[in-house]
Amino acid sequence: MTKMLSHDAALDLFADAFVETTDRYRIVAGEDVTDAPMPDAEAVAQATEMVVRTLFDVLRDTRLEGIADQIAWGIVHSFHRVASQIEGQADKAAQNVKRLIEQADGSEVGTVELEEAQLLCQSLDETQDAVACMRDYAAATFRAETGKPWSSPRASLTSSKRTASVIAATDFLAARRKRQIDQKAPQGPIVLFSGGQMWEDHRLLYSALDNIRARIPTMILATTAQDKGCDAIAAAWAARSGCKIIPFTLNRKLGNRAGFARNEQLIGLRPVEAVVCEGSGVQSHLAREVRKHRIPAHFFAIADQHRGEAAR
Repeated sequence: MTKMLSHDAALDLFADAFVETTDRYRIVAGEDVTDAPMPDAEAVAQATEMVVRTLFDVLRDTRLEGIADQIAWGIVHSFHRVASQIEGQADKAAQNVKRLIEQADGSEVGTVELEEAQLLCQSLDETQDAVACMRDYAAATFRAETGKPWSSPRASLTSSKRTASVIAATDFLAARRKRQIDQKAPQGPIVLFSGGQMWEDHRLLYSALDNIRARIPTMILATTAQDKGCDAIAAAWAARSGCKIIPFTLNRKLGNRAGFARNEQLIGLRPVEAVVCEGSGVQSHLAREVRKHRIPAHFFAIADQHRGEAAR
């Protein structure tokens, strides 16, 4: 069983996510507005952990123990799907706010409609933050049990037609966009990681990544997003250490060039360091590109496993 987040750390995460950002709340257009409070953050944290952990407890030492991780994976995925659906609704609501800003004429009707649209968007954002926090904690519980990771608005104008609600809504959209950029395109030094799907020695890779992070504590790990082997080990390390990770998936439309095109994307990030493990021709190509661009790197061969050796 992998070490779980500390109780205090978990409560801090939930306290940040379960914040009432508006006095009024509505997540379905046309429904009544409520002023009900957010649920207690500590209670939700405990319930989220229990949903996953209790499943493993009741199935342990039974015939169904072998599929406990599959069922638990589905539980985490259900949180993920709901969070994603709400995020999509929030994005549509934000587009509606933007449309109303562009059409704003200063009338009372238009102002009220804009304020209601902003309330819907803000409520959805608040909800998505809460559900995403539950998903992340459920995923952390899954990892603790299994040892595996669960794998621009226009500027404000000064025209007299621009009412206070339009300015506020514009600022709201700008802040929302900035937060999304920070979450989906985190800023920091990039460390590349790629390797083959046949790999056993996780300690070797954990050690290399630990050493890099000790020197570059704000590093962001960019991987080639395979669901087993080296990339899965790197994802597990990132989950354990709390390092931000950007998995680069293949663009299947590119056919046989997909892997090489992804390598070019990774090199284009201007990484400060790289870890490349022996795998397929895609890894060989990436290693050549890393050397060509003189990126400090650690190269691991399959034969290096359990010996702690790397080429440079």
